[in-house]
Amino acid sequence: MSENAITFSHDQADAHDRIAEMLRHAGIDLNDSLLTPPRDGKDSVMAVVGKAGSGKTLLLAALYRALEDAGVDVVSGDWEGKRRKDRRTLAILAPTNKAASVLRTRGVPATTIHRILYTPVYDPEYERIAEWLAGQGERPEIEGLTDVALDRAFAFYQTNKSIPGALATAGLRGSDFIIGWKRREEPLDVGFVDEASMLDEKQFQDLTEIFPTLLLFGDPAQLAPVNQSGAMVFESLPAPQILTLDRVHRQDADNPILDLAHALADPEVDFYRFEKMIEEAASRDDRVQWAQRVEVDLMARSPVLVWRNATRIRLINAFRAVHGAPETELLEGEPLICDGIELPLKHRKKRLDLEARGLIKGAQVIYLGHGRKPGFSRLHVMGAEDPQVSAASIVKIEKPDEEEPFIPFAARMGATFLHGAAVTIHKAQGSQWKDVQVFAPDIYAAARMGRSEAGQPLWKRLAYVAITRAEERLHWVVRNRLAKPTSGLRVDDLRAAPAPLTLEVEET
Repeated sequence: MSENAITFSHDQADAHDRIAEMLRHAGIDLNDSLLTPPRDGKDSVMAVVGKAGSGKTLLLAALYRALEDAGVDVVSGDWEGKRRKDRRTLAILAPTNKAASVLRTRGVPATTIHRILYTPVYDPEYERIAEWLAGQGERPEIEGLTDVALDRAFAFYQTNKSIPGALATAGLRGSDFIIGWKRREEPLDVGFVDEASMLDEKQFQDLTEIFPTLLLFGDPAQLAPVNQSGAMVFESLPAPQILTLDRVHRQDADNPILDLAHALADPEVDFYRFEKMIEEAASRDDRVQWAQRVEVDLMARSPVLVWRNATRIRLINAFRAVHGAPETELLEGEPLICDGIELPLKHRKKRLDLEARGLIKGAQVIYLGHGRKPGFSRLHVMGAEDPQVSAASIVKIEKPDEEEPFIPFAARMGATFLHGAAVTIHKAQGSQWKDVQVFAPDIYAAARMGRSEAGQPLWKRLAYVAITRAEERLHWVVRNRLAKPTSGLRVDDLRAAPAPLTLEVEET
């Protein structure tokens, strides 16, 4: 393990050795940094499972660096270079933009599953810049781009390894250099999938068609995808293909949030005892807050996590009311959650454009204002590599005790959005925020119902997922109260991003 300058625990070392053997059969020898054709041509799938703090991400990052050192090309979702006969490839994926961005902040070049299933088609003129940045071509001369602009693009790429981001720093918009999207035709070699507990059967099938060697990283204590019988895709693998990390690592051992998460595995811990543990942790460590009310200032960027839809809708309307938001329009800075794309089949290309830009179901966005056309919105997609977009939008504001949502404005078709000041714990999976507010009365309601999922009390699975969304501070909200905002909504920190790409949909 010296090449990675990491000391693995025993369970991590065992998992690493098993994965290295799988990669050796795939023609990638990590010990000798040697690339050869696959030995037997058989497809292989393995899963690394473990609870929060067990070191899954550390192992994933170490394997990525070892593969890169061995000469494997890391394929991102923004551009793919020329194919070579001897080329071996790796893609690191997550189900959502937010989950991918968590990996990128740790130096792992992750992208979404969708951005690997569908690849961009570049304008040939600007593809010369991409080839140069990736070290596959000479520095080009492009009409309309100065040497200074190209230098900016080069400097950006050396740090961020994002082709669209580099082109944006040169003053180009996505619509200048990406002329379309196509479903991937050629398979890749190795795929790493983080947050694999979120995968549904269709996504898993798509991935096995692209990657003959597939490694899933998942947390079996999380919530299974909705409408999938409470099971996760890796649970169907034969036992030898599931590698379990049991140890909670020393660097996480003093984290009170992880301590609380792991305490939920104790069958003797009921809801009342668990709340007592939270209260005691809050008295010792400010990373855990015993909160008497929901802090509205946090809701604009990190939603309150709830179980019941009725709670979510009440909190959203309370958030809008305290900010003085009119019913007929959105305020700049209001958070939204993408609820899907409403487009007929003839607009399949536009659907791919929207999804490839990060507007996939569950994506968190911030509203930046009206677009240039009626029904269009300027949006900042949280966690996306190229975050600013202008798109035809259908925004739905749900109301308490009303079946039909209120629609302040809408295009006839496009990306659909719900308000994002509060979300269900299910939808929060795969995301993390510095501060997370968990609405405890909802967890208590689940505990009173006595429901179980996959052999565990539902309230414990909900609590585990909710509190492990917190990177730095957990707010356990115990009362149905909302604080007043200390300031208005803001977007000035988001406007510094590159110019937005406009995605138009002809309404015919």
